[in-house]
Amino acid sequence: MTNQIALTESWKPVLQSELDKPYFKELVLFLKQQQAAGKTTFPPDPQIFSAFDYTSFNDTRVVIIGQDPYHGIMQAHGLCFSVNKGVKVPPSLKNIYKELKTDIEGFNIPVHGDLSHWAKQGVLLLNATLTVEQDKAGSHQGKGWEEFTDTVIKAISNQKEHVVFILWGKFAQSKAHLIDASKHLVLIAAHPSPFSAYTGFFGCKHFSQTNQYLKQHHLPVVNW
Repeated sequence: MTNQIALTESWKPVLQSELDKPYFKELVLFLKQQQAAGKTTFPPDPQIFSAFDYTSFNDTRVVIIGQDPYHGIMQAHGLCFSVNKGVKVPPSLKNIYKELKTDIEGFNIPVHGDLSHWAKQGVLLLNATLTVEQDKAGSHQGKGWEEFTDTVIKAISNQKEHVVFILWGKFAQSKAHLIDASKHLVLIAAHPSPFSAYTGFFGCKHFSQTNQYLKQHHLPVVNW
């Protein structure tokens, strides 16, 4: 764990105070201890805050909430559901692409799983837990990340208007209480995992609904 983890200027007024709280300092210590013990953690340190690097606070107009980073080599790069180019597209993302194909006219399924072009358009791809140990899913849950990312969700809800929050699956839906649905759009569906995609994810049309809502509020639509 290095000092490479730092907030960009647009997020500092929103989140800098969190980095000084005891829970976050304990989290950083935990990560340093894990790495000192020879454990490999993902994503690489400079990419832990990639979601915030790609998407400024001011530009954020869509939030997609995931749970954990991918825990395989070269997969995670700090954006939920996204993987580095050259890495096999994970099953959940394949299903996201399938839904996009039926929902957005003219959408062509990419040969890669890098969603950074979404992030550059104001789609905050936020995992609730921002790090994980190699090959150990959920290994960094309950260490402090959830408190930090809950603060992110609440800050966006409280300080902005007309943001689309996309909550796929029970875990993401557990964050709904952090969002003021009277001034934002909250879209809920099953998780795109192969285990649940056919129980309400396919056919949810969240991508077209997102753009319709943004357009209604005179905001730029997303080129998915």
